[in-house]
Amino acid sequence: MADKNPTEIVVTQQGGVVRNIVNQLKLIFRLMGDKRVSALAKLIPIGTFAYLIMPADLAPNLALPVIGMVDDAAILWLGSYIFTELCPPDVVNEHMKALAGNMKPGDANNDDIVDGETTDVE
Repeated sequence: MADKNPTEIVVTQQGGVVRNIVNQLKLIFRLMGDKRVSALAKLIPIGTFAYLIMPADLAPNLALPVIGMVDDAAILWLGSYIFTELCPPDVVNEHMKALAGNMKPGDANNDDIVDGETTDVE
């Protein structure tokens, strides 16, 4: 974790909170299926999901309605954060770029490049 540079993972997320959550879930599912990710790290999302569906709760929704929902959301966020931090950074970058649809400039085919000119009109 110490070798990660915050500027290495730069994928701008646009579309709001819901899209960010969907992208995070897609990233987790992709990382769960990747063989380069440790099996022990894969236990974190499984444990997080088990906590979510488990009948026993740290802060029950009936006794503490607002705190009961917030602790579930906090556990989900913390589990996804820890999981992505424990995954190899290059694997996470690869999957994030694939999800964002980013292409490196050298990867484009010459057929996709349109040559054109601009004219300034006064």
